[in-house]
Formats: sequence, structure tokens, C-alpha cells
Amino acid sequence: MKNRVISLVLAGFVLLLMISFQSTSHDFEIPEGWPVPTYDFAQNPLTDAQARLGRQLFYDDVLSSDSTINCSSCHLQYTAFTHIDHDLSHGVKNRIGIRNSPALMNLAWSTSFMWDGSVHHLDMQALAPITDSTEMDNDFSALIEKMQASDKYQLLFRNAYGDTKVTGERFLKSLSQFLLTLVSANSKYDKVMRKEAEFTEQEANGYQTFKTNCATCHQEPLFTNYAFENNGLPVDTTLNDFGRMRVTGQSKDSLKFKVPTLRNIEFSYPYMHDGRFKKLHEVLDHYTKGIQESPTLATPLQSPIVLTANEKVDLVAFLLTLTDREFLFNPKHSFIRD
Repeated sequence: MKNRVISLVLAGFVLLLMISFQSTSHDFEIPEGWPVPTYDFAQNPLTDAQARLGRQLFYDDVLSSDSTINCSSCHLQYTAFTHIDHDLSHGVKNRIGIRNSPALMNLAWSTSFMWDGSVHHLDMQALAPITDSTEMDNDFSALIEKMQASDKYQLLFRNAYGDTKVTGERFLKSLSQFLLTLVSANSKYDKVMRKEAEFTEQEANGYQTFKTNCATCHQEPLFTNYAFENNGLPVDTTLNDFGRMRVTGQSKDSLKFKVPTLRNIEFSYPYMHDGRFKKLHEVLDHYTKGIQESPTLATPLQSPIVLTANEKVDLVAFLLTLTDREFLFNPKHSFIRD
């Protein structure tokens, strides 16, 4: 009788584990008319539990050395997963970096990360801010040991992977899974493309102006070509940031930065790699009368861009159609309250 009771208890425990380990797999949904993602999902299949773990990590201060900041400190959901309260990113002990944080969305289509492309795979991207001395300034191995000792994370990892083992690979892949869910594809522009809405006359005029002057680098539907371009910005002599050349060491990459997406640009200010522009009209003024000539200047900018005052207004009206409020306020992307 005693053995039977023990067997029933063990069976119940196993059943409880099976219930808690609900890593339901699901396919990544590609928006209509979009290209095939570059991310290899076969190496990291999406599951609800692992993406939820990544979401928990994204918002946890434990990632920083003094437990004061987390990923959302620089990548706030309501501002297209970037920050708007200062030009340059701030880290632990209020240390200031050299760049504005890039907006995070549609990362499954990106082949490189950071403004200079110094990271080549999404699964490795988190290591950069976690270990950077001006950002989270943490030791990754020590962070994994700390999380392994946490009852909270032992439970979260068990729910996601079936056991309590915390590893660097599981950590990084889970965080990637959450980032992969940050798909923005339901703006007014998208609805027009799906014939569910129509542009106003002003927006339609702006769209034509966009296609004539901007679409080479900001290609639809992702509104970036993921290339590195020199967009004619004068060098900030305080930062002396020469972009991709910091990574490659090659003069041909001088002043080249990754072309950012224009999606949700209404909320992702300040603009440019160093956050020097606060308003969209300042950005347009730069492209029409502020371009600085240099040997690596992007080819489309080597001929002057001429826009009338009305064309600038129309272009801004079109850019505002790239705002995806469903994405910005999606509770599935928000902080998880225990």
C-alpha cells in the first residue's frame, strides 16, 4: 500500500512537470507580401514558453551589473523600442555611450545588428550591451551563475525547457525569441497595401515623393535595405564616430551607418545614430540642404534632393502612416507583472 501511494505521488509530480512544461511550438507568421526572413528558425524554433522567458529577461534589471537597468531602459515599447529622453544611450551609474539606441522591430529580416553591424547574429546581440562597460557592464558567466541560483529563473527555465538548467545558449535564444515576436506590420500604410484603407490626398502625394527620393535606401515593405550608408552627416567632433569603419578598419566604410527602418518613425525620435535631430522636419532639412560631401557619401545623395515646402509636409504626412499603434501598445510585448 505504501509503495502504491509513493507511485501515485511520483506520477502526480511527473504530471505536474508535464503540465508546467508547455513549450508549444508555433510557426512564425510572415506578413502578406513580405520577403522570407533571414533568421534561421530551424536552429531556434519559436515556442510560447521560451519567448515568454525572453520577455521576462528583457525587462529584468538583473542583466546589469548593479541591477539598475534592463533592456527596456533604452528600448521602451511605447517609443518603438528605443528611447526618447536623451540623445545618447545611458548605462549603469549614468554612464553615457556614443550612440542613440536603434528601434527594435522586424528583426527576423536583419542580417546584422548595431549601428555599425558589429554583431552578425540576433542570438549574439544581447552580449554586446550586457558586457559593454558603458551599458550594463556585466560579466555574462557570472550573470548565468546568478540566474541558476534564482528560484524564480529555475522555474521559468523549467517551464521553457523542461528542466531547471540555466545556460548561456538558452538565455540568448530565449531573448531572441521575444525579439523575433516584435513584428510591426499593421500601420495605415500596411492597411492601404492590403486594400483595407486609403491614403488621403496629402498622404498619397507624400508616398510618391517618398518613392522618388527615399525608397532606394528605405525599401518597402521593411523601409530599410539593411545596408550601411554615409548619409552626409557632419562628424560630431566630440564623439568622433566614424561608423562601420570602427568595425572593419577600412576607409571605404568611413561614416557609414546601418540604414534604420522608418516604421514607427513618429515615435522613435531623436533621429540619426547620435540622436542629433529631434523633429522630422530637421531630418528633411538635412537631406535637402545639409548634406556634407565626402568620398563615401551614399550614391543617391550625390545628386541634390530638392523638395518644396508642400512636398515636405506631404512627405511627413506619409511617414506618419507608418505608425503601428497595435505594435506600440501590444500587451504581449509589455512588462510581465507577477
